[in-house]
Amino acid sequence: MAKAKVLVLRTAGTNCDKETVHAFERAGAECELLHVNRLLGDKPHLHEFDILAIPGGFSYGDDIAAGKIEANELRVGLKDDINRFVEDGKLIIGICNGFQVLVKLGILPDLGGKHEQEVSLAWNDSDRFEDRWVYLKAASDKCVFIEEGQIIYLPIAHAEGKFVARDAQVLEELGNRGQIVLQYCDESGEPGPYPVNPNGSVNDIAGICDATGRILGLMPHPERHMFGYQHPRWTREGLKEEGDGMQVFRNAVEYVNH
Repeated sequence: MAKAKVLVLRTAGTNCDKETVHAFERAGAECELLHVNRLLGDKPHLHEFDILAIPGGFSYGDDIAAGKIEANELRVGLKDDINRFVEDGKLIIGICNGFQVLVKLGILPDLGGKHEQEVSLAWNDSDRFEDRWVYLKAASDKCVFIEEGQIIYLPIAHAEGKFVARDAQVLEELGNRGQIVLQYCDESGEPGPYPVNPNGSVNDIAGICDATGRILGLMPHPERHMFGYQHPRWTREGLKEEGDGMQVFRNAVEYVNH
């Protein structure tokens, strides 16, 4: 059986690309790490892949706003290719800066079906860069990357991670449609103030998907918790066989292979 093919996209300022490649390869995928200029110019073409991953970092130095320049670059140069990729039922994941790109590109959450921006990731309420570990509750069964009902532990590292919506109707629709995938919580799954919610996100939202469940954006970094020894307290609490983030990549690869 052919392996799932993953394109991990990088550009100036991306810094989590190799970790994302390693995570997908551990999950059994075949990965290619490409600069965005390769897609904008010559082959390979996007349709040759099964999964598109936009990893974390600070694309173009987060100039103007986090993810804005890369989103505009993809919109102008690859709009038709990305639309075809989505229509063909393929998977997309945006992690941290990648999430910021996807919402500014308008393919998340895409409630109106017009790829218009409906949500954003704003400056943290703490008014500083947040680098810490957080608990997350999987709040929906819609997304192919995440299984509902579990609590997972992942690191965050961002300054513009506060999830905000255009208006109350967008928030209501996200909830009604099951597109709120991950919410910040405490160890028992309950919501709480800072630092449980590390950035002030409305409704404690840490990750969302599109209406199909095949496009996921999340601020926490699953690629930074693939191994049990990456857990900050493993020496006190015991060593797990693997980190909580590994399931995100494995679920995606298994979805493609089946």
